[in-house]
Amino acid sequence: MNERTEEKKQTPLRRLRRASRWRRPRSQEGMTLVEIMIVVIIMALIATGVAVAVLPQLESAKEDTTRTRAATIRSAATLYVAQSPGSDCPSVDDLLEEGYLQDGTDTTDGWGNDYTIRCERGDVTVVSDRFDGENILEEGAN
Repeated sequence: MNERTEEKKQTPLRRLRRASRWRRPRSQEGMTLVEIMIVVIIMALIATGVAVAVLPQLESAKEDTTRTRAATIRSAATLYVAQSPGSDCPSVDDLLEEGYLQDGTDTTDGWGNDYTIRCERGDVTVVSDRFDGENILEEGAN
């Protein structure tokens, strides 16, 4: 065959098929930037959904921790006042030093604020910047 008839037989489709024989199969190629971006966006959406679900639970846990720790300190302070009539209202440090609270007891509320003990007419109240003895306060309210 001459060259001219050979060129006519080589249609664009045939050239494409011939060129593709030397390419690696699609399964062996890497991921495109668009595919990677889609995966990253999906992961960000999942992380956002988890954060929306978890953050309110974290705040609730801080409130529960604050109430529990305050009750522990109040019990220790009440015992201190009962066993030491006529003494001043104890501080949290006094309760630790005298052994009414165990070493290692966390004496801060759920947000890291220190507790203060108030004694009035035999009634002991434990407060912090975010806890008034009964209720959790909004940040900076006390």
